Amino acid sequence: MMDLVEAGHEGVDWARYDVLALGAPVLYGTYDRSVFDFVARHRAALEAKANAFFNVSVVARTPEKATVEGNRYMQKFLELSPWRPRDLKVIAGKVDYPAWAWHERQMIRLIMKYTHGPTDPTTVIDYTDWEDVRAYGRHLLTLA
Repeated sequence: MMDLVEAGHEGVDWARYDVLALGAPVLYGTYDRSVFDFVARHRAALEAKANAFFNVSVVARTPEKATVEGNRYMQKFLELSPWRPRDLKVIAGKVDYPAWAWHERQMIRLIMKYTHGPTDPTTVIDYTDWEDVRAYGRHLLTLA
């Protein structure tokens, strides 16, 4: 496993991997620019192997938004990315107001108000279905 900063500094030995899975969080309704920069720079290497993309967002806490088709942020990624991953997954994330800086907490509370999510600033809820994540990890191995 590597994060994008590490991959940028150290490079990636693509030959070491049989399956490539790129994951990205959705923050404030968007992906960090580094995700698209990485994809643009390494598109050929990504496409040369079995590959997958997954996103993590609190929006996926509802069943209809936990699907590739129903998740607007996955659709946004597919619109903006030149890479067409062979496999896609949406994973629900965590609300952790106490861990966030004051301004982030306020922004997320506002977003949650509009999306009918939790707004209590003491709330910590992990919406991640960890058994589903483990199953997805096993599924990735079948792509090789």
